[in-house]
Amino acid sequence: MHQHLWPPSLITALQSRDRRPRLRGRMLELPGGDWEIDLAAHDLAARLAALDRDEIDVAVISCPPTLELDPDLIESYHEGVLDLVAAAGGRLRAFACNAARDGFSGACVSALALDNLAALAPLLAALEERGELLFVHPGPALTPPDAPDWWPSIVGYTAQMQYAYAAWLAHGAAAWPDLRIVFAILAGGAPVQLERLGSRGVETRAVLHENVYLDTASYGERALALAFATYGVGQIVYGSDWPVIDPEPTLRSVRGFGQAVADAVCGANPARLLA
Repeated sequence: MHQHLWPPSLITALQSRDRRPRLRGRMLELPGGDWEIDLAAHDLAARLAALDRDEIDVAVISCPPTLELDPDLIESYHEGVLDLVAAAGGRLRAFACNAARDGFSGACVSALALDNLAALAPLLAALEERGELLFVHPGPALTPPDAPDWWPSIVGYTAQMQYAYAAWLAHGAAAWPDLRIVFAILAGGAPVQLERLGSRGVETRAVLHENVYLDTASYGERALALAFATYGVGQIVYGSDWPVIDPEPTLRSVRGFGQAVADAVCGANPARLLA
């Protein structure tokens, strides 16, 4: 439920730009910094081989809001990604960027967008009406001067996801009760925050909404054990964040809980979401 794949149209558009975000050889130059990337990971044949290696039938791909794409680049993504989906022979599905569009399984938005649910309301209503998903992914992170390289991923992204999850519990879930929503990276540690919520007198079981799901990307045995203890296995879905990080540790941890758990997290739960 959480992979990223750039279609050739987006890669070409990024390579042709004279301003950020842009590609210069192996360097992805973003407003917030430069990152070396492996374009081979965005080759369709390589992606299908990776799915075979991990014994995954279908991956749902998205374009991460962390890229800070402008409307023209987003359109380049939309134009090309459906071609990849068609060429993959049923192995790929895709989220659109910030929009409900035909051919997509739903929309991916930045966690920062949930700061203003009123502005997001038309999209949420459209997704709910169409029976499609909202996938909430971290957006660009504020990084203090001289912060270590890990700061955005470990501090910035998780803080955003906790904020977005809390905003949804406070206002979104009641306003759009039938909208299925998936929060990336366990909503930045939502199981821990629910215990703290309980310490402030909130009945935590009342906020475990049946249409709210968390993906597993980047987490291992200890975090997953807490997530399963809090939510059960029915609202956790496997996400890897490939090719940003190595999927193997998380997938190994999920499968380490036994076949029944792995079948739910990697099979039954995402299948129910995408039905």
